[in-house]
Amino acid sequence: MVMIERSLSGPSRTSLWVTGIWRKEKPWLAVILILLGLWMFDAGQAGQSLDLMLRQLASVAPFLAASVLIAAWANATGADGLIARAFVGAPAAMIIMGALAGALSPFCSCGVIPLIAALLVMGVPLAPVMAFWLASPLMDPAMFALTTGIIGFEFAVAKTLVAIGLGLFGGSVVHLLVKVNGLSAPLREGVGNGGCGGARVRSPQAPVWRFWHEPERLARLRREGVRTALFLLKWLALAFLLESLMLAYIPAERIVQTLGGEGLSPIVLATLFGVPAYFNGYAALPLIATLMEQGMQAGAGMAFLIAGGVTSLPAAIAVWVLVKPRIFALYIALSLIGAFTAGLLFQLWKLF
Repeated sequence: MVMIERSLSGPSRTSLWVTGIWRKEKPWLAVILILLGLWMFDAGQAGQSLDLMLRQLASVAPFLAASVLIAAWANATGADGLIARAFVGAPAAMIIMGALAGALSPFCSCGVIPLIAALLVMGVPLAPVMAFWLASPLMDPAMFALTTGIIGFEFAVAKTLVAIGLGLFGGSVVHLLVKVNGLSAPLREGVGNGGCGGARVRSPQAPVWRFWHEPERLARLRREGVRTALFLLKWLALAFLLESLMLAYIPAERIVQTLGGEGLSPIVLATLFGVPAYFNGYAALPLIATLMEQGMQAGAGMAFLIAGGVTSLPAAIAVWVLVKPRIFALYIALSLIGAFTAGLLFQLWKLF
């Protein structure tokens, strides 16, 4: 009787297991359900979406692998404390270096996510990380050359300056908020113990470079690497799958064609449409160039490329699951303000 009462009053092992799986593996379950739904109602698109998701994952795999290995190695050796301490002191210099490094790095808005996760887990302060985060997806040597060839040298130079300026702006705002105790512990629970200064900076320990001689540190390397890789992989997979649906069912031309006209409204609309933009900067360049030739304001084109480059849908989802909601809101707000300001200033430059 007691056993029967327990089975009726409490959850079964199966229900607890299912609940645990749902809590931990919601992204994978969502991917499976979306693909099953597509297969039932649009089998052709199911294959295309799966193919795009896998190709996108493959494109960011080198960045993902490098960042996961660096984070796991730093955790196993204790070198994460040294790396984090390198960002302590001289906040202005660190923000400037973060913005410059971001503007020259070859990361897209999704490819930079694993590196940002590794830096925050190590305890690197949020201000220089945010500077790098905002500047990195906007410009790199290849993007500069392609932008020059498609839109023009002036536009490429302006976009480079915007990338650096947005990084400096975002890093400075975050630094001021940290000083007034407005931000702390940016990562979500279970992602890491980084933050503005980080526990590893507050309690530094001497690193153990030959960590492979200690079984516990080897186990930590494997555990941290697998945990971080799986966490990032499942959310990026869902993000890229959603990107494929937007590509299939919401043509890019339909969105961007609404951005014509004169005055301030095209820049505002370009900023708002650019935030959930689902194609990368390379794919957007020819489309923006064509629309500019047809009369679209140069400022609107700049605003669209900046907003879309920093906060494309896959990147926004990855940021959402990586940091706490208020950090995500700040990231979006900085992107919106930066994109609109860049578009407005570039338009004024073109006029005068």
